[in-house]
Amino acid sequence: MTDWQDATWLNEPPRWSAGPQELRLWTVQGTDFWQRTHYDFIHDSGHFLGFAAQQPFTAQVRVRGAYSALYDQAGLMLRADAGHWIKAGVEFVGQQQLSAVVTRGFSDWSVCPVGRPAFFDLKLTRRAEAVSIHSRLPDADWSLLRLAYLPPELTVSVGVYACSPQGGGFEAVFSDFALGPAETGALY
Repeated sequence: MTDWQDATWLNEPPRWSAGPQELRLWTVQGTDFWQRTHYDFIHDSGHFLGFAAQQPFTAQVRVRGAYSALYDQAGLMLRADAGHWIKAGVEFVGQQQLSAVVTRGFSDWSVCPVGRPAFFDLKLTRRAEAVSIHSRLPDADWSLLRLAYLPPELTVSVGVYACSPQGGGFEAVFSDFALGPAETGALY
């Protein structure tokens, strides 16, 4: 059970609701997180609800969304500041795509088509300078999506995010959020 009252909003959406089992939010049009690369713009307007996190840690969440407009996105985010963050989720780019963006002054982006699952699970584990990103689709095992570098001295928040760079009113639903000690073991 998650007490969302213990988390802090960055760019709180005007419409959202939270209970012990889930958080539901609706995005504002033109919201995004991105730094410079390719598009030459800076956006730090996405909706993020984060918990303070001491490393090492693992955060996990289940996400459902009504993806329809180009770049509608929702998932799990680790954030130090506007120039240092990692987001992983599903993003609508012609279809639902599993997505990861790592930003250290400049953003990068990777995507992989995932069909139209009813939900997906995400997990971020931070140990020292390494952040591992895992995903899981319904009836599947966890799979490594990415291993990324983040300076170990950065203090971060971790939580959920949603954005609508093109559309607006995208509904994202987050459940089963957990934040605890870092998982150990193989990356895959």
